[in-house]
Amino acid sequence: MSDTTGRPAADDYEISIDGYEISTDPSRIDAARVHHWLSTDAYWALGRSREKQDRAIAGSLNFGAYETASGAQVAYARVITDHATFAWLCDVYVDRSARGKGLGTTLVTAVRDHLAPLGLRRILLATHDAHGVYEKIGFAPLDKPEQWMALHFPGEDTRGA
Repeated sequence: MSDTTGRPAADDYEISIDGYEISTDPSRIDAARVHHWLSTDAYWALGRSREKQDRAIAGSLNFGAYETASGAQVAYARVITDHATFAWLCDVYVDRSARGKGLGTTLVTAVRDHLAPLGLRRILLATHDAHGVYEKIGFAPLDKPEQWMALHFPGEDTRGA
């Protein structure tokens, strides 16, 4: 299924694995929970406003992980992509109560598998402390980091991605 731009529909991906459902259905995202997680417990987004988080969600391909039994959202990942050549994976977060069960790896694997058919050249991410999670599914350090640059705007937080 595609939208009018020919891109895959954002809500056409859902899988069930080990007691969790992973879905891109935007109506399932608990935006208040995601904002709370990121703005209070994620080093790269501490203090992020709800308005900014809502805009980020609206402009992204969002993945939620939900407990099958309760339907409660327990993890989140966000992708910014042109659906053709490039994607940026960010805001990956697993609720503290669901950590240690492999859910982070499962979620990022689902992101990778959903994006793979698009023929992207690369998916990038930044992490301070979860290299092992991402390496398990194929991420590696940049071959030539000296070729990459970033533009930071004054007043914007640059703690993370």
